[in-house]
Formats: sequence, C-alpha cells, structure tokens
Amino acid sequence: MSKTIRALTGGHFIGLAAAASALCAAAPAQAAPNCAGPASDTWINITVTNVRNGNGLMAVTLYADDSRRFLVKHGSMYVGRVPATAPETRMCLFVPKPGVYAIAVYHDEDSSQTINRSGMLGIPTEGFGFSNDPPTIASLPAFRSVRLHIGKTNLSTRITLKYP
Repeated sequence: MSKTIRALTGGHFIGLAAAASALCAAAPAQAAPNCAGPASDTWINITVTNVRNGNGLMAVTLYADDSRRFLVKHGSMYVGRVPATAPETRMCLFVPKPGVYAIAVYHDEDSSQTINRSGMLGIPTEGFGFSNDPPTIASLPAFRSVRLHIGKTNLSTRITLKYP
C-alpha cells in the first residue's frame, strides 16, 4: 500500500472530506442562468404559470416596500425581461438585498416593452399577475396583498397570469 493511500485511510481522508464540505457550504449560491435585473447576492426564483403562448417577453417588475410607488409611472425599482415560454415561464429576479418587495408581471406578447391596454378604462389586453396571486376581478390589488418578504436568497414564488 502506498504512503498516500495509507494516509488517506488513516483518518486523514475524513478530515479532507470535512474540509471540502465546509468550503462548499461557505461558497455563495449561484443564481440561475435566466436571471433579470441588476446582479446582486440576493434573488428570488419566479415561476409564472398560465402562460397562454411563448410569444414575446415576460416582464417582471420589482417594487420597493412603498405603497405610494406601486403601479405608478416610474415607481418601480426596475423591470426584468426574459423570453416567454408556455405553459409556464421560469426565471429569477435579482433584488438589492433581503427585504419586503412587491412583484408585478405581464406577458408582453408583442415585445413592445409596454403593457397594451384597451379603451378609456385602460384595461390590460395582455396577461398580468402579482406576487401572492391576489384577486383582481374588479380592480387592481391593494399593495398590502402583494407584499412579499424575501428574507434570503434563492427562495421561490409562483405567479398566475390572468388574461382579459
């Protein structure tokens, strides 16, 4: 038996394995390849369900924990976009740091980078959804119903699109 094998079987192998395991545990997690937004050490994995087709983009908008900025023009932190896939689109969204946020999603089927609306009421003609899947039958959701606590990196959430 060689000296190397004797050393590894004499208990040193266990120490080496423990050290390797500790190094892996200390290494930061890596974000999925389909991430959007300014890169950071914190992200959330999002699965958008009920996607009717793979046309265009899935636009995911991140809002800070501030009801006055929710769904107002220039109120978001940023919009991440990834190619849409049906029946669901999986992606991750970088967030600046752990905290409370709100997420709005729309299926930008024509890749215009704006949500299409119809008539005087401005009702969306493309699919949309929000974090926590609040009801949106008669109106937009209240901010408190879409607040999402992202306490650490690599958490997951599902958002179901609703089409008019």
